[in-house]
Amino acid sequence: MKRPPYIVATTLFVLWLLLNISLSPAQALLGAMVTIGLVLWLDRLRPVPPRVRAPAAIARLVGRALVDIVRSNFAVARIVLDRDRRRRIRSGFVDVPLDVRNPHALAVLAVIVTSTPGTVWAGLAPDGARLTLHVLDLRDEAQVIRVIKQRYEQLLLEIFK
Repeated sequence: MKRPPYIVATTLFVLWLLLNISLSPAQALLGAMVTIGLVLWLDRLRPVPPRVRAPAAIARLVGRALVDIVRSNFAVARIVLDRDRRRRIRSGFVDVPLDVRNPHALAVLAVIVTSTPGTVWAGLAPDGARLTLHVLDLRDEAQVIRVIKQRYEQLLLEIFK
């Protein structure tokens, strides 16, 4: 039997109470019922449980993603606030070949890419071998591919072996 997702259930229950701004017994009971229903329903959406390894790699991935998100925020702010339009912005799509196929690793990669301002996950090939990204300021396609493959995909392969 699978272990119940205590963290998800607790988080949903607390969010229910916070959103309703009430600690009344009726709200707590209703929140518990909704939480149990959602947890049971959500469990069916994830038929393959994640097998995570390499906690050090997880820490490195989180650190890299946070640094890249902060850098990208400044880069996008610079583009938006550049009133002289001294520099021509060239946005475009980039196809990134992928080695990672694990659905959980791809979900983490999607979160990282879409959390980074200036990039958007635009599509994934049906076989999972190619990721299409939209990049706000596309200067060098090869560098975008290198960043995804070296900074993220290598660690994801290590984490989700």
